Amino acid sequence: MATLNDELASLKIDPTERAGGRRVGWWIVVVLLLLAGLAGGGWYWNQQRQIVTVKVASVLSLSSAGASAGTVLNASGYVTARRRATVSSKVTGKVLEIFVEEGKAVKKGQVLARLDDSQIRAALDVAKAQLGASERTAAEDEARLKEAQLTLDRMSKLLKEQIVGRAEFDQAEASVESFKARIALAQQQVQVAASQVRARETDLTDMVVRAPFDGVAISKDAQPGEMISPVSAGGGFTRTGICTIVDMSSLEIEVDVNESYINRVHSGQRVEAVLDAYPDWQIPSHVITTIPSADRQKATVKVRIGFDALEPRMLPDMGVKVSFLRDEDAAKQAQTAPRTIVPKAALRSVDGRTVVFVMRDDRVERRAISVGNENNGQVEVLSGVSAGERVVTDAPATLKDGDKVKVQ
Repeated sequence: MATLNDELASLKIDPTERAGGRRVGWWIVVVLLLLAGLAGGGWYWNQQRQIVTVKVASVLSLSSAGASAGTVLNASGYVTARRRATVSSKVTGKVLEIFVEEGKAVKKGQVLARLDDSQIRAALDVAKAQLGASERTAAEDEARLKEAQLTLDRMSKLLKEQIVGRAEFDQAEASVESFKARIALAQQQVQVAASQVRARETDLTDMVVRAPFDGVAISKDAQPGEMISPVSAGGGFTRTGICTIVDMSSLEIEVDVNESYINRVHSGQRVEAVLDAYPDWQIPSHVITTIPSADRQKATVKVRIGFDALEPRMLPDMGVKVSFLRDEDAAKQAQTAPRTIVPKAALRSVDGRTVVFVMRDDRVERRAISVGNENNGQVEVLSGVSAGERVVTDAPATLKDGDKVKVQ
């Protein structure tokens, strides 16, 4: 039976157990401190990651007295020829000779090629023979008509003298009328034969291909021995043209202008053109007309521009850049007012509006602006920003209003 001393001894705490308990408590404190440190580091790293590094540029205010003050719009296009033709034959035939080479000038009516005309010449000979036969038949009938007419005259005299009867006279008269009808038929046959001769002669003329206008041959599309046809035939083995001719006096420029800026273009407007092949050559030009139709896919309107003077260096399909110039009065007025400009790289389109991101301390503010002319990578700003402010250039697509940024 347990005594009171034994029960009191059982209530004592072992020193080893007391020390082990303290070690467990300290480990919990260390783990909590580590977790708190990791959470704080993650929050700081996330904050640093959200700061976007950007490039900025200042909004400038410039005088409009520069060379680009008179430019209201820039566009690009190509040199085109209003008169351009792929010359072919009227009939299908085999090419015998070609008298044209690329780059050579040709005159209107000049022979470009000859086709095999042996069958046409044979048909022409037959038609001429038929015409000759018809003419001889008509001549024979005319001679027999004269004979019948003489007989009729004699019968008329004999009838008056009552030497012959009425029947003989009527027979002679009928013979005259018969020969008149045969002569009329023969004359119609002569006309038909003559028409056939003219048709065969036309066919023979069609075997010679001539230049339709003055120009320069820019391609040679067939060779002697090949078949040529005015329509595509023969599974790709038949050519549809002898050569392509361009009238160099009809060269002009065609450009596509965004329909948002077409109101800045009008007929007769002065234009300065620069060929891509000759970037230092400024060519005086003028607007011929604006084609009254828009391209719904590209949202553009085609504009025709004419050169003030043509030169041999201008070639079809050359790339060209054009600057539409202000009228003189408007240009003088524009030179008196300063312009606010920003780099084109700072502009973005959001919901159909042009916006820029303006620096406000270490954050950005998205601001809608109205733009004017563009020249050499600089865009005129009509409203929305002021000179001296800084705008973000080449902004990332994820940048939004109020984001914190760091200037590179």
